[in-house]
Amino acid sequence: MNTNNELYDPELRLKELNIELPSAPNPVANYVNGVQTGNLIFLAGKGPRYLDGTEMTGKLGVDISIEQGYEGARLTAINQIAVLKEMLGDLKRVKRIVKALAFVNSDPSFIEQPKVINGFSDLMVAVFGERGIHARAAIGVATLPRAQAVEIEAIVEIY
Repeated sequence: MNTNNELYDPELRLKELNIELPSAPNPVANYVNGVQTGNLIFLAGKGPRYLDGTEMTGKLGVDISIEQGYEGARLTAINQIAVLKEMLGDLKRVKRIVKALAFVNSDPSFIEQPKVINGFSDLMVAVFGERGIHARAAIGVATLPRAQAVEIEAIVEIY
């Protein structure tokens, strides 16, 4: 992995991608957005919340296409990056996106969860480069809170 810190600037990459980070979404129950222990941050599950506070809702294979689900997973990545920015102050402190656990609100016959969650993974790589390549699981579930289309949690190593 290229660890040349002079070339590593995730916040510049966000600007180049025309992505403006929202405020970190507030937890909707009795939990926090992330917990740091040692050099790891465990990010709580987030979903596809738009800047106006609305969420992408629905079920893949019923009323949401793979392409729409991909965009929902990408939006979820933006929300998780916003949490990291709030927790760390500087995204250059992200050493590695270690793992993502992704849930896709799916019809029982829907089997393309990995294609949906590529929206999250592709953006993490676009923003963090090689440091954004991570292990992951993409799981279909019968429902998610508030009928969100996807929910993704992550583990991040930091400097």
